Amino acid sequence: MSSETKKKWPLWEVFIRSRQGLSHKHAGSLHAADAEMALENARDVYTRRNEGESLWVVEAVHIVASSPGDKSTYFDPANDKVYRHPTFYKLPDEVKHM
Repeated sequence: MSSETKKKWPLWEVFIRSRQGLSHKHAGSLHAADAEMALENARDVYTRRNEGESLWVVEAVHIVASSPGDKSTYFDPANDKVYRHPTFYKLPDEVKHM
């Protein structure tokens, strides 16, 4: 594949759910002309040894992410939000594992 072709094809992010896993994990990226091609290429590249049970491909332009500069906005400590730590609630004796 020429570098010119790669520039025209969008970048896709590949997520795989393993046989033992419950959630999909990011496996890598690839270039493909469309979703069907991306799925087929992801299967060929990332599941050669039967690692996966399920594949997702997402065009990279559709992924929205926070930036490292927004860390305090998104991930500030929750110490001032006591309602997030329900340690002051009384639990009935019937509730064993909470």
